[in-house]
Amino acid sequence: MTEFKFPDDIFTEPEPDPDTLANLGPLGPLAGRWLGEKGVDVHPVADGSKRQVYVETWDFEPIDAATNGPQLFYGLRYHQHVVKPRDVAAFHDQVGYLLWEPERSRVIMTLAIPRAQVAMATGGAAEDATTFTLRASEDDRHSGISSNDFLDWAFRTPTWTITFRIGPGDQWTYTQTTRLEVRGREGFDHNDVGILTRAGPPVPNPKAAQGPS
Repeated sequence: MTEFKFPDDIFTEPEPDPDTLANLGPLGPLAGRWLGEKGVDVHPVADGSKRQVYVETWDFEPIDAATNGPQLFYGLRYHQHVVKPRDVAAFHDQVGYLLWEPERSRVIMTLAIPRAQVAMATGGAAEDATTFTLRASEDDRHSGISSNDFLDWAFRTPTWTITFRIGPGDQWTYTQTTRLEVRGREGFDHNDVGILTRAGPPVPNPKAAQGPS
């Protein structure tokens, strides 16, 4: 793979299109609200592993374009909220951004969870891709994982991978594997599978909603 060459001019910014929804590449179909009632989680417990079904919502909100000098992103701010069936307490809660970088045809996903852990996963994708995989590794400075000291000691996370499959129709699915090094045990693959159905339409990002100035 040819290494991407950054421009010598690191300050000049491009002029983004104000309509994020029209520029999200493979992320476009995800914009809006989604409901899943068939999630399956397999995680470690003291005497082995446990299979847990769950219910979840995902909200993807288009954001105004973001630039780092010449680097341009169109993206979605997201919130995933997960509960066990007939329960109200959060089983999992996650926030972050899904970003599309059109110049490099890649997707970047950031996440933060209230267990004091953050991560960023990246992967290539064609503009019209309906399947793409993102990866993070604890030893990658650009697609990394950072955990608080207890998690790093007891449930170290060396890698995380998530695959999105979009469609058919108003549906998408994900599969993800979080590799865990559980203290005193062999490595464990913490797996999650979710099937989402559209529950609400996308809304324009603030700049697009404002209309012509």
